[in-house]
Amino acid sequence: MNIALITAGGIGSRTNQCVPKQFLTVYNKPVIVYTLEAFQNHPNIDVIMVSCLKGWEPILRAYAEQYNITKLKWIVPSARTSQESIKRCLKVLEKNCQPTDFILVHDGNRPLVSTDIISDSIVTCMEKGGAVAVIPCTEVIVKTTDQSTSVEVIDRDSLKRTQTPHTYPLEKLLWAHREAENRNITNSIATCDLMIKLGEKIYFSHGSEKNLKITTKADVEIFKALLNATDDDDGFKK
Repeated sequence: MNIALITAGGIGSRTNQCVPKQFLTVYNKPVIVYTLEAFQNHPNIDVIMVSCLKGWEPILRAYAEQYNITKLKWIVPSARTSQESIKRCLKVLEKNCQPTDFILVHDGNRPLVSTDIISDSIVTCMEKGGAVAVIPCTEVIVKTTDQSTSVEVIDRDSLKRTQTPHTYPLEKLLWAHREAENRNITNSIATCDLMIKLGEKIYFSHGSEKNLKITTKADVEIFKALLNATDDDDGFKK
């Protein structure tokens, strides 16, 4: 079974909005619904779970009913950190799923994740035991120690920009979070970050520049432009 674990616990402070970024309405539809629809419509996704900002669970459930997100099975209140929120979800999955089931951990505010990205993440996990969506680094990257100057350029060919989903068997994720507790690792910012801190090699799956993470107000405008550009090509509907 393939389970989408969507993280939607952020408060959206960098968008300068009263509404959390994942619940912002764009073209009369909340951002989180676009994300849910991407996994709802993928033939190889069986179940959806959401780590939801505490207090917003009834709203999310109402949206799921309104937009016919029938694969949504679990809504788990998020914790203080992303790492702890995912751990909460894994405890629920441990009681209800098989150790070999694949878990696709995905940012709820990446609403333009495509069918191809989801498919490649699953295939890569099947072949390699894990998958992290990445894209090339195309800009010139410089290193700074004072945040205002630099004397060093980093070879961009040696760099990748990570996105989500991050896909692993449930048993691997459970192991990682148990090890994190044993080693007192509490500050991982993403599943790929946690795996590397635990000494694990990560394997790349395909990402896309369109797989935008909505973090700032400017990102909302880019999302609108991408929606207009992909409405016919990629199946996203405004």
